[in-house]
Amino acid sequence: MSTLSDPPAESFQLSQLLNDTRYRSYTFQFIALILLILAMAWLGYNLAQNLAAAGLNISYEFLGEPAGYDINQRLIEYDSQSTHWRAAIVGVLNTLLVAVLGCFMATVIGVVVGVLRLSKNWLVSKIMAIYVEIFRNVPVLIWILIIMAVFVAILPQPRDFRGDDPAASMVLDLFAFTGRGFYLPRPYFTVEWASGGTGWLVVLAVLVGSFFGARALAKWATATQEATGQRPTTWYFTLGIWFVPLAFVLLVMGLAWDIPALKGFNFQGGIFMRNSLIALTFALAIYTAAFIAENVRAGILAISKGQTEAAASLGLRPNRIMNLVILPQALRVIIPPLISQYLNLTKNSSLAIAVGYMDLTGTLGGITLNQTGRAIEAVLLLMLFYLTISLSISFIMNIYNNSVKLKER
Repeated sequence: MSTLSDPPAESFQLSQLLNDTRYRSYTFQFIALILLILAMAWLGYNLAQNLAAAGLNISYEFLGEPAGYDINQRLIEYDSQSTHWRAAIVGVLNTLLVAVLGCFMATVIGVVVGVLRLSKNWLVSKIMAIYVEIFRNVPVLIWILIIMAVFVAILPQPRDFRGDDPAASMVLDLFAFTGRGFYLPRPYFTVEWASGGTGWLVVLAVLVGSFFGARALAKWATATQEATGQRPTTWYFTLGIWFVPLAFVLLVMGLAWDIPALKGFNFQGGIFMRNSLIALTFALAIYTAAFIAENVRAGILAISKGQTEAAASLGLRPNRIMNLVILPQALRVIIPPLISQYLNLTKNSSLAIAVGYMDLTGTLGGITLNQTGRAIEAVLLLMLFYLTISLSISFIMNIYNNSVKLKER
């Protein structure tokens, strides 16, 4: 009588690394990794040898030296005696300011234009198509220079606000739009403990708490709808979660406003946004919005017309169909290329030097590099900063992309 037994385990042989398809791909990948490491090591060694022959060495001690130059637009305290490292941080914050404002504006404009390009109104559709073709096919640097020139030529100068010209007057006695830039009211806290950055940290914490509270309320409403078939009305609770704690905190900390006022030949007080910042942000936004509009249009066209017809047969209006049926499904197609457009806008912000806006390229990659002569160190830091910013944007957007993509069982 014969008995069944498992076959003996196959012994591993080195020849399997090339002959066995189970291991061959790993072998080639490992070889490619070794060659890449050797190539990078050779380049690094060659760089070190050349620097040593020239009597140079890589050092970042220059970051602790006084910068010796001013920065016209800044979000943190800075003067000419601050270090090169602080100047670089100011440049990073200025770059992030343009990136955040530009991405927000480009998204809003791009979505509106993309939807209107599919409008049944022939005139509206053609106007949006002309906008896309014009802004998409002209280099962004030209748009930056054009918009900068328009701001300087059309908007009045601060000294003109002393006359009787209605074009040179403050809007609602709060805002002043001049050729030098925009002057806006600046919020601040009168309570001593909140007068510094502490008050804004408290506001940020309240907003984060409101966000999670609103999400918890939405999940509860969804669970109730699934259990009973009816979704409870929660919009007024959501507004309360967002605004009541925030209003209470602002009242406790004594929120006040610093209104810009004309003193001498210029405005004093408030928030000053230079014309270079406005022109750069607006140009990048409308340029990138043309590409985003095409992504939105492609995402909407990717949805079957049967979805629209089925929603219309249920009595939904066209705007409700777009908001509740089409766009949520189109996001799965729109988000991946949208990430690339955000990255392009962030990297295109390095053109800020053309209009005198001191971003990361203008500070670390411009004046600091020229003053210290540390080209290699400055360029390496510049690459590291841009790489970190780009990877952070990709990471955040990929998280959102995973949340809207189709979940398979």
